[in-house]
Amino acid sequence: MLKRERQAYIVHQVQLHNKVLSTALSNDLNVSEDTIRRDLQELSDKGKLIKVHGGALSHSFHDITYPSKKVYAQYSKKIIAEKAVKLVKDGMFVLTGGGTTVVELARSLPLSLSATFITGSIPAVVEYMNHPKVEVVVVGDKLSKNSKITLGADALSRINTLKPDLCFLGINAINISDGITDSDWDVVQLKQAMIDSSQKVVCLTISEKINSLQPIQVCDLSKIDVLITELPKDHPVLKPYVAAGLTVL
Repeated sequence: MLKRERQAYIVHQVQLHNKVLSTALSNDLNVSEDTIRRDLQELSDKGKLIKVHGGALSHSFHDITYPSKKVYAQYSKKIIAEKAVKLVKDGMFVLTGGGTTVVELARSLPLSLSATFITGSIPAVVEYMNHPKVEVVVVGDKLSKNSKITLGADALSRINTLKPDLCFLGINAINISDGITDSDWDVVQLKQAMIDSSQKVVCLTISEKINSLQPIQVCDLSKIDVLITELPKDHPVLKPYVAAGLTVL
């Protein structure tokens, strides 16, 4: 693989998953981690991504405000958000994770909605503040500067006391045999607590992440109630998930 092809792959993976690990890229591309680190530094110097210890982040994932021109597949995420908003009713308690699709959901909420949103995502909090009838509860006190969400024991403790009506999760990968997977252990622990505490779990993902795999399992498909993508619900790629018992929107 040529250098430009390798770097194009890296940029796409960063855009798709918001963050990547050097070790995973090294395995995927069958090159040394030193080569990957040089690639990441070059791409960072060109403004294509943000190089961090052990990997890289997308600009859209890193920013506190929501820079629409930087968000990968924003049109698809807007479609997902419009579907998800229909599940939220007045009076609900809604728990949301991090990620750009969740932020798009926050932006799409009707101004008339009266509900309580619980989150540790700083970009999502900023968007919820623009909705006059939405109450906002922030969980956790340890902030991940990379992902802009709260993590750690306090966040987990607070989430474990909740029983929200809905949980909206942005996900990094999903497939039939492994369920939901991710690449960040701290984020995995947070998502597991959110899933276990919620009465209904809704996963939001662009279709590119369907039938993909990340190194750490979050949960089996049996713990998910609803899967929302930008695709029509009868699309062939979604049929196995319907057969597995998920409601697909």
